[in-house]
Amino acid sequence: MISKALHIYITYIAKSIRVADYNWSEISYFGLPSSDFGLTSDFGLRTSILPKNTIFTVKMTNQMNRRKMIKNVAGAAVVTAASPMNSVLGGVPKDDAPLKGNIHHSVSQWCYGEIPLDEFAKACKEMGIESIELLGEKEWPAVKNAGLKCAVGYATDWGIPKGFNRVANHEKLIADFEAMIPKAAEAGIPNLICFSGNREGQNDNEGMINCAKGIRQIMPVAEKYGVTIIMELLNSYGHADYQCDKTTWGAALCEMVGSERFKLLYDIYHMQIMEGNIIETITKYSKYIGHIHTGGVPGRNELDETQELYYPAIMQALVKTGYKGYVGHEFVPAQKDKLASLKKCIWICDV
Repeated sequence: MISKALHIYITYIAKSIRVADYNWSEISYFGLPSSDFGLTSDFGLRTSILPKNTIFTVKMTNQMNRRKMIKNVAGAAVVTAASPMNSVLGGVPKDDAPLKGNIHHSVSQWCYGEIPLDEFAKACKEMGIESIELLGEKEWPAVKNAGLKCAVGYATDWGIPKGFNRVANHEKLIADFEAMIPKAAEAGIPNLICFSGNREGQNDNEGMINCAKGIRQIMPVAEKYGVTIIMELLNSYGHADYQCDKTTWGAALCEMVGSERFKLLYDIYHMQIMEGNIIETITKYSKYIGHIHTGGVPGRNELDETQELYYPAIMQALVKTGYKGYVGHEFVPAQKDKLASLKKCIWICDV
């Protein structure tokens, strides 16, 4: 039996996954008629988010005896020592060849805050990085003067805890975004970041509806100027109580907002902590992803062999989806030479 609260779940059914269990007739319970969203009661049946699952079967034979197994394992060890995996994680090629161009590299400035922005921008340009991101309006000219872009800008001075999930926050957030969107467009900033805010005891369904109500009000301006508003997915362990902490929740919010100018900032570091299964998630939910963040897990440090994720495979999967946005590197270098560390990780992700 469906309760009065709006039920929004990602339902795993047989060979497909779809947004289902919406009780559209009960949206009015939160003071918002279903017609306001422009959705119909068959929404759960007609909207397919994910492709059919593929089941891989591996067959093993009993033809290999113990001696052959040992011989093959020894041979594999020799191959592994010179394998592409090790050479990729080793860092920058000796010939310092140009980047391939399949990944549009960006980097978060706050991770290198001790380096003056002008100096940092010059170093990034030399590495082939295209953008420095998470900058305020006053910092945009510095990266532009260096021949770089700012892939993600700030629109408000409110941080992560206070977001669109509270109606009381809407007046300021809407005013801030409506004022900043035209400025971002003029400066060539493609994305402005936003946050759900913390739960503070709020039901996730109510939080989603509140987010949709607020974000939908800024979509006409975003659509007019061609600027995308991206909500970041964060882990709710490090960012305790943060509401947009699951890809499924974010995807359902995107469907509710119903505009191509609202997407998710899929942070690989945060979602590895919350969900894992990075490649499959990116593949299935690619239509909702407007920006990517990287970071080593655990620790949020380098993307190399010191952490658990194999970033070349993740980047290859991302390219395969047809993703054309930026990949924002948001790891905090643990190595002493931070710029050398950044360059190495750029090459690890350049597939």
